[in-house]
Amino acid sequence: PALPIMVLAAVAIRLESKGPVFFRQKRHGYNDRTITVLKFRSMYADQADPEARRVVTRNDARVTRVGRFLRRSSIDELPQLFNVLRGDLSLVGPRPHAVDAVSSQQERFTRIVEGYSARHRLPPGITGWAQINGWRGEINDPAKLHSRFEHDLHYIENWSIWLDLKILLRTPVSLFETTSAY
Repeated sequence: PALPIMVLAAVAIRLESKGPVFFRQKRHGYNDRTITVLKFRSMYADQADPEARRVVTRNDARVTRVGRFLRRSSIDELPQLFNVLRGDLSLVGPRPHAVDAVSSQQERFTRIVEGYSARHRLPPGITGWAQINGWRGEINDPAKLHSRFEHDLHYIENWSIWLDLKILLRTPVSLFETTSAY
């Protein structure tokens, strides 16, 4: 079912703006290993930010119209299924953050949360406990990162196949909550 959606997304990206369909970014993987995550490009190609130096914010002029829809609906994440097949990601786990990730106030995640790398004790996933509980999107307040981190640790400490199934089943419903996805 993902393939037709991916084809439509790729065509829409190509029709709207010049540049590659896919976007690659270095992220933290299992045990802090650096992985390259694949996403659909949601920004104008000349304004893409593979080093994540500037966080995407609400009404960010770098994001295309198609990109806004892809990001809000999380369709931009579908190419990460190829990362799962490669073994870099799991379907479920703590979301992989960009290497040297920063908040919208330009503060490094590692400075906001003590022990931040503890969230890398399991392979990262396309979806996770934090995401289905509303902790996705921009980090414009340190409390948001702390909450995301606490949810990731809860997942790590309570991992089970049943928890993964629960997360997978709740993920589609959680995608309708788009207030912080832009």
